[in-house]
Amino acid sequence: MKKFTKDMKKDWTIIAPNMSPTHFAIMSKIFTNHGYKVMILENSGPEIIQLGLKYVHNDMCYPCLLVIGQMIDAIEKGLVDRNKCAVAISQTGGGCRASNYYFLLVKAMERAGMGDIPVISLNLSGMNSHPGFKITSMMVIQAAAAVVYGDIIMVMANQTRPYEINKGDTDKMVDKWVSILAECFKKNRGYFWKNLKINFNKIADDFASIPQKRVPKVKVGVVGEIYMKFSKLGNSNLEGLLRDEDCEVMIPPMMGFAMYCFNNQIMDRKYYGGRFFHSLLSKYFVLPYFEKIETWSREAIAKHPEYTVPGSFKELKEYGDKFINEGCKMGEGWLLTAEMVELINKGYENIVCTQPFGCLPNHIVGKGMIRPLKEAYPDSNIVPIDYDPSATKVNQENRIKLMLSVARENLEKKENA
Repeated sequence: MKKFTKDMKKDWTIIAPNMSPTHFAIMSKIFTNHGYKVMILENSGPEIIQLGLKYVHNDMCYPCLLVIGQMIDAIEKGLVDRNKCAVAISQTGGGCRASNYYFLLVKAMERAGMGDIPVISLNLSGMNSHPGFKITSMMVIQAAAAVVYGDIIMVMANQTRPYEINKGDTDKMVDKWVSILAECFKKNRGYFWKNLKINFNKIADDFASIPQKRVPKVKVGVVGEIYMKFSKLGNSNLEGLLRDEDCEVMIPPMMGFAMYCFNNQIMDRKYYGGRFFHSLLSKYFVLPYFEKIETWSREAIAKHPEYTVPGSFKELKEYGDKFINEGCKMGEGWLLTAEMVELINKGYENIVCTQPFGCLPNHIVGKGMIRPLKEAYPDSNIVPIDYDPSATKVNQENRIKLMLSVARENLEKKENA
C-alpha cells in the first residue's frame, strides 16, 4: 500500500465521507488550518451503493458499503485529481465491525485499480500510520470543540427551521456560524474555556433572534447507528423528508456518543479487565472536561425557554439504567436505548430508529428495545426503518408516513384535550 508522505501534504487532496454536514464542515477547517487539503464528499446517487456492492462483500454493514462506494465514485467521476489524492476513513480499534472499514477500503481500492492511492486511517492509537499525516493533540482539542459547536448549531437550527417566518433564515445562520468558527480556528481561537462559553451564548442568541411563529407541530426524534442517524446519504435524507412533512426534528447531539466511547473505557475496566490508565484518564480528565463544555452549551440553550435542551450525559445514563446495563457497549450499545428514553421524556415520543443492514448491535439495542419501551411509555410511537441495498425508498417513506399519521392523530387529541 502506498504511503502518504510529507511531500504530499501540500498539494495532495484527502477525501473523506460526510457524516454530518454541519459538524464535518467545521472539522474540515481544522485539517485545512494544519496544512492539509481536505474534501468532504457530497456526491450521491444509486451508483454509489452499486459500487459498494461491487467492491465490498454484501454481508458487510450498510454504512461500510456507502462510504467506500462514495469514495470510489468520487475518484471515478473525477471530482478529485486521481494522481494527487488520498482517501481517509476512521478506525476505532473496538469490537464493532467499523474497525475493519480501513482494511476493507484498502482491499476495495486495490480491486478497483486504485491501489496506488494512499489510504489514511483516522485514529488516536497510531494504527496504520503514514509519515505525512499525523493527528496532533491540538487537532484533537479543536475537533472536540467542533463536535460541540456542531451540536449546538444543529439543535438550535432544527428547533428554529420549522417555525421561521422567512424561509432560509436558519440555513443562512448555519452558514454564518460555520464561517465564523472556521476563522476562529484559523486564528487558534474559539476552542478553549472562556471562548467556548462566549460563542455558545452568541450562537443560541443568534438563532433565537430569527423571526418565528410558534405553532404546534409533530415532534420527531431520530436515533440509530451513528452514521445512519446523521448522514443524508445513509438515511435517504430522512431529516429532509420529516421537514417536508412539517415536523420538528430532534437528533441527539454527537457529543453524547463521544462521551459514551470514553465511558466505555471505565466499563471495560470494571467488567472486562480493561486498562487501568485508560479508565483513570477517562474518569478523571476527559469526561469531566466534556461535561463542563456540555453544561455551558446546555445553559446557553436554556436561556431561551422556547427551545428544548438536550439531556446531559449523566441524564442519559440514568435513562438507560432503567432498561439496559452499561456493560452493553458494542456499537451504539446502551446509548441508543437511552436516547430513545430521553426523546420520549423531552416530548419527542415519535421516533424513527434507523436500522442499517448488518449492524447486529443496533438491532438489539434499537429494534430489540422497542417493546419494553412501549410497555413503559404507552404513548410512544416508535418505528424502526431498515436501510439496506435492497430496501426501496418508497417503502421506507411509507412506513415513516404511517408513523406520522398516528403522530398527527395524537397531537390533535392533545390539542382538543
